[in-house]
Amino acid sequence: MANPMEQFAVKTIKPLEVAGYDVSFTNSSLWMLFALLAVSAFLFIGTAKPQLVPGRAQAAVEYLYDFVRKMLDENVGPEGRRFAPLIFAVFIFVLACNLLGMIPWVGSFTPTSHISVTLGLALLVFVTVCIVGFARHGLHFFSLFWPSGSGIALGAFVFVIEFLSFLSRPFTLAIRLFANMTAGHVLLKVFGTFVVTLGSFGALPYVGGILPLGVIVALTALEVLIAVVQAYVFALLASLYLNDAINLH
Repeated sequence: MANPMEQFAVKTIKPLEVAGYDVSFTNSSLWMLFALLAVSAFLFIGTAKPQLVPGRAQAAVEYLYDFVRKMLDENVGPEGRRFAPLIFAVFIFVLACNLLGMIPWVGSFTPTSHISVTLGLALLVFVTVCIVGFARHGLHFFSLFWPSGSGIALGAFVFVIEFLSFLSRPFTLAIRLFANMTAGHVLLKVFGTFVVTLGSFGALPYVGGILPLGVIVALTALEVLIAVVQAYVFALLASLYLNDAINLH
C-alpha cells in the first residue's frame, strides 16, 4: 500500500442489488457496523446496572450525555433538550467512526473519510432543522433570513445571501469532517512510509527512521485529538442550526 489514497478505497464484501440500485455491503458498511456495535456495547455496559454512585462505565456514559445536554442548554436553551438523543447519537457515532479508523491495522477503515457518509449525517441534521423550523413557525421561518428593520432593497440582498448560506450548511458540515479525517490519515500514511524508507538506508538502518518515527507518534496523538474535536464540532454546529430553527436567531 505505497499509495496513501489506497486506504480510502471502498471494497465490496457482499454484492447486493435492490430495485436496480447497488446496495452492496462494503468495508465502509462493515466499519460503520463495528462503530454501531461499539457504541451499543458502551451504552449497554454503562446503563445495564445503574447505581446511585456510578461506576466507571456508568460515569463515562453519563458524562458524555450530560456533555451533549449542556451544549444544547447553552446554545439552544431548555427547549433543545428534546433533541438531546438525536445530537448525542450523531456525536457518539461520528466519534466512534473517527476513533475506530485510528486502529493501526491494514484492514482498518474510517467511514467518515468519505463525503457520502458525512453528507448523509449532515443531511439528517439539515432536514431535521427544516422540519422543526417550519413546524414551529410556518412560513415565518423565512424571517430568519430577513434582517429586522431593513429596507426592501437591502433586505432582499441579505435574504439571498443568508438563504444561500443556509442551503450550503449540509455541504460545509460534511466537507469539514471528511476533509479533516482524510488529510490526517494521508499524513500518517506518508510519514509511516518515511519511517520504513529512511530506516532502511545506510550503515545505521535504524537511525534514519528515528526522526520520522517521533513525528508520526506526535501526529497520531494529534489525529486522535482531531477525531474527538471533529465529532464535537459536528455536534456543536448541529446544535447551533437547531437554535436557528427553534429561536429564529
